[in-house]
Order: sequence, then C-alpha cells, then structure tokens
Amino acid sequence: MARPVNAEKRTELLQQVVHYLQHHGLAQMSLSPLAESIGTTKRMLLYYFGSRENLLAQALAAARPDAHAMFDDVRDAAALRTAALGLWEAMTVGEQSRSIRMLLQLLSLAATDPEQYGGLAADSVEVMVGPIADAYARLGRSPQQARAGATLLVSGLRGLCQDRLVTHDVARTDAAARRLIRDAVTADG
Repeated sequence: MARPVNAEKRTELLQQVVHYLQHHGLAQMSLSPLAESIGTTKRMLLYYFGSRENLLAQALAAARPDAHAMFDDVRDAAALRTAALGLWEAMTVGEQSRSIRMLLQLLSLAATDPEQYGGLAADSVEVMVGPIADAYARLGRSPQQARAGATLLVSGLRGLCQDRLVTHDVARTDAAARRLIRDAVTADG
C-alpha cells in the first residue's frame, strides 16, 4: 500500500517550484535541474506531482490571482470596476506580480508549441475569463457580451502587463489600465 502524500511537504515544494519558475522561466524547464535547485530529487517531484505537466499546471495555478475570490461577489458596475482594478494591482504590484511573466511565457510557448503548451495555456486563460464573465452576466449581459467583456479585461490587462514589463512605463500603463477598465465596465455590450 502506498504511503499517503505529505500535504505540507507538497505545498512547500510547490512554493519552491513557483519561485524557481518565476526566476528561470518555463521554456527549458527540466525536472532534474529544478529538483537540484530546490533541494530535492526528480523522483520526489514525480511522487508529489505525478508528471512535469501536472507540476507546471499546479505551479501556474498557485501563482495566479484567484479570479473567483475577486469577482464572485460582484453585483454592480462599481464592484466590477473595483474588482478589475484589484486584478490589475495583483498582476502588477501584488503578490502575483512576478508570476505574470510565467503566464506570458506560457502563452508565447503555446503559440509556437501548441501540442505541449496549448491546453495548459487555454486553461490558464479560461480560469480568468470564466469568473469575470459570470460577473458580467450577473450585471445583465448576455452570455456572448459577458464573455466578450471578460476577454477584453483579461487580454487587455495582460497586454498592458507585457507592455509594462518591456517599457517599465508605470504611469502610462496604469493610466491605460484605468481607461480600459472604465470603458469595459461602462460599455453596453
């Protein structure tokens, strides 16, 4: 009989993996150098996470803002605007701000290697779009309008994050994010 997984150790390893990926990227991620860097073995990573793909998926999930927590209580336009501004802050100055680089790299890898990264990238987009689309739907938008509005926010803010990482122009990207959020929240459809 297999021994049960130590949840505390698994959580600790996952945090170390996220930290490693934030600093080394995803493109050439190999389990052996990763394991050595965080003081464990490839065998232990596979024991706790099953596969490289599962480890990567869990690291990305652990590193991103919790869209459900941010948008599930949205019931009016003001709350949607506040939640969207909170998302922008989380992506740029909050705890997850270092992780946006991981997401941007994943999306780039998915464009060039869709077989390996496409599903994970699509899931990473949907996990953000879904809760925001639900918020739009609670405000009376049709399903198509809700998904379009959520896509505008998610993709627009992500693009502004990339701009900010490249140009380091905080004032301009903050102003653009506020305008994007204002327009996306007040648009009729």
